[in-house]
Amino acid sequence: MSTVAAPDRGRPRTRNRKGAGLGLVAWLAGIVFFLPIAWMALTSLHSEEDAATNPPSFAAALTLDGYREFFGAGGGASPWPSLINSTVASVASMILVLLLALPAAYALSIRPVKRWTDVLFFFLSTKMLPVVAGLLPIYLFAKNAGMLDNIWLLVLLYTSMNLPIAVWMMHSFLSEIPVAVIEAAQIDGARLPTVLARIIAPMAMPGIAATALICFIFSWNELLFARVLTGVVAETAPVFLTGFITSQGLFLAKVCAASLVISLPVLAAGFAAQDKLVQGLSLGAVK
Repeated sequence: MSTVAAPDRGRPRTRNRKGAGLGLVAWLAGIVFFLPIAWMALTSLHSEEDAATNPPSFAAALTLDGYREFFGAGGGASPWPSLINSTVASVASMILVLLLALPAAYALSIRPVKRWTDVLFFFLSTKMLPVVAGLLPIYLFAKNAGMLDNIWLLVLLYTSMNLPIAVWMMHSFLSEIPVAVIEAAQIDGARLPTVLARIIAPMAMPGIAATALICFIFSWNELLFARVLTGVVAETAPVFLTGFITSQGLFLAKVCAASLVISLPVLAAGFAAQDKLVQGLSLGAVK
């Protein structure tokens, strides 16, 4: 007499509990990452006396004095030249990186060259050198070339710094594009620029957006080269932010207000491109 196994009714309940547990962990991780930003925003709305209290006072009166002082209401320096310099350096280097990384990734993924793995490893090895180790040679080169305190020197440096990462990312994204689509376009007479602009770029747009956002964030947050190689004309926003730390002390409310304003472009870019960022970073994760 044969017996039929009863269906496992406990398995869906176990999966639901596991999904709920993972969701709870994700929410807790999100709250942990959000707390420093919320703390910074709250501190920026306090006066210097209330911001310096220990423990901090959550019920203190709110004020916009920190933001007024940041934008030069108290007679200080205006932040707009530094913000414009950071925008120019970040956006220009991001565009150059994408223009160079797309054909390079095409050559290494869709039309691989000989020993392409060694080429990718060489790109990655350039990021193994500590940045401070190349600071003196670059400073001497910039001094002899008359490019100190020049925003376009930062554009070239940021492009060279972000290009290896961009090529690696674009290589993984372009590897997911079917070669048959590209071959069909070439049979119809499409040349390489047309293939890159009208075939590959639209299909790899999530990956391009993710790469662009990461390059923009790295360029916007860079401080060491901007601190050493710039002065007044090409000063960037992170360098301007360090000017709030003086021998007179650390003004927490003003520093938090400045940090929040300088962080807004990165937060806004990440929020605007979050869907394409998730799609781009998840390409190739599931076959």
